[in-house]
Parts: sequence; C-alpha cells; structure tokens
Amino acid sequence: MPGSIAAGFSVFLAFSALALPAAVVLCGFPGGADSGEGLSDTTSQGGLGMSQLRKRDRVRHRRFLQSYSGVVDFPVEGTYDPYLVGLYFTRVQLGSPPTEFHVQIDTGSDVLWIPLNFFNPLSSATASPISCSDQRCALGAQSADSGCSTQNNQCSYTFQYGDGSGTSGYYVSDLMHLETVVGNSLTSNSSASIVFGCSTSQMGDLTKSDRAVDGIFGFGQQGLSVISQLSSQGITPMPSPIA
Repeated sequence: MPGSIAAGFSVFLAFSALALPAAVVLCGFPGGADSGEGLSDTTSQGGLGMSQLRKRDRVRHRRFLQSYSGVVDFPVEGTYDPYLVGLYFTRVQLGSPPTEFHVQIDTGSDVLWIPLNFFNPLSSATASPISCSDQRCALGAQSADSGCSTQNNQCSYTFQYGDGSGTSGYYVSDLMHLETVVGNSLTSNSSASIVFGCSTSQMGDLTKSDRAVDGIFGFGQQGLSVISQLSSQGITPMPSPIA
C-alpha cells in the first residue's frame, strides 16, 4: 500500500515537515491525537509536559495562520496502530453537486484519483475530460505513465506503487470544494477547478476490503498534484523545492 503520513503529536500537521517547505495545508488530528487525551501531564518530550506542548503548539498554530492569507484545511483521520492497516485519510468533496470521498493520504505520490464506480463524470455538471492536446496532460507524465486514447482523445494514466499495487484510468477536470482557514481560525468555503484521475481499474492491495478507501490523495509537488494546482491558481502559497 502507498506510504501514509507518520504519526505526530501536534494539533496540526504542517506539511513543510513532510512534503512542502512552504506549508499549504492544515490537517487536524481527531480525538486524542491532538489533545493529549489519555496521556498524563508528566508525559514529556524534550523535558516538556503535555500541557506545555499543547500551549506551545497553539502558539505555533496561531503564528502559522497569521503568516498566510489562508490555508486549505484537510481534516485527517485514521490510525498508526501497527497491528491494524495503519493509514491516514482525509475527506474531499468533488463535482456538482458535491460528493464526499474518503481518500488515503500518500506523501510519496502526486495525483488524486477516485474509482470510476464512485465518481462518474457524467453525473457532475462541471466535469470535463482532459484531452490529449491539453497541456495538463503533459504534466501527467511527471507523475505517471501517461498515454492517449486514439479512439476518444482522452488523456490516460497508469500508476504503480512501491508495494506492487497500482491503478489506471483517465484524467478529468472538475470542482474541488474547499474549506480555508483564515484569521482567527475562521473558515470560509470556496471551490477550485482541479485535474484528478478517474480510475477504471485497481490492482494488488488496492483491491483488498481492509484497504477500502475511496481513492488516494497524493501530496507530492509535481504539476498535477492538488497542492501544485491550488498554488498555480493563487489559492495557496507556491511550494518551494525540497533541499
């Protein structure tokens, strides 16, 4: 299965630590993961108790929000329990009308994709296929084996992950509905047109019932990653190259 986000103690996860030096997303851990629930105040990391860590994290959180006009919020759920599958996922809303999907977060790939049986472009009023002549089709070659169908002029892709699992399908453009955190943690709703994959087939672990998420959300930095697409539209800060 594609690699998932490592566990953390912070209230929010700035992906500068994992993917982007210029953080563009805010991810809040649910339940006890962000509150220190179940851990005594004597629990320490670097000599600090949990209450001190939480206070320091709130300050850092506030400073982070003030650094930008807004950051896109993708709430994180899941588990790092080694005795379970151990993956993290977030929720995304795509199309018109909006449909919500639970997608695994993968910092080792770039493209967001949803199985065709979950998302049918014909059911969305704002969906449109990416043609072979579209310059965004060329961007897909940075992240996957891209190709073009001579029959319908559709830009297609094939991914293979490190564990041997994989998927193939074609690219579409549609609206992603976003929650942006601004100011004093207030949220505003917006949408942006993004390119993502409609998967027509999955292989390997992606077919197992205990890995049953609605797709994979790549948090890489190539041209067709959602992060890069939002940056190019001025919705989030431009990602900086990893040194």
